[in-house]
Amino acid sequence: MTDPVWTRNEIESPCVRICVVHPETRLCTGCARSIDEIGRWSRMTAEERAAIMAELPDREVAPKGRRGGRAARLKR
Repeated sequence: MTDPVWTRNEIESPCVRICVVHPETRLCTGCARSIDEIGRWSRMTAEERAAIMAELPDREVAPKGRRGGRAARLKR
């Protein structure tokens, strides 16, 4: 028997508690969601969350390759 006091209806989330947003892609390095998606997550419908979760494995959180070092920083 399940105690109703301890029964919770949690919203499914891809969060892995590594909450660091990459400065260039603006995606969380832990779950690959954007800041906007993270902020709206609890207000999204289950269908919206499922659609985003289906996209997450294909997202590139950090750019591949070298960033260019000092020369690239000076160009910014």
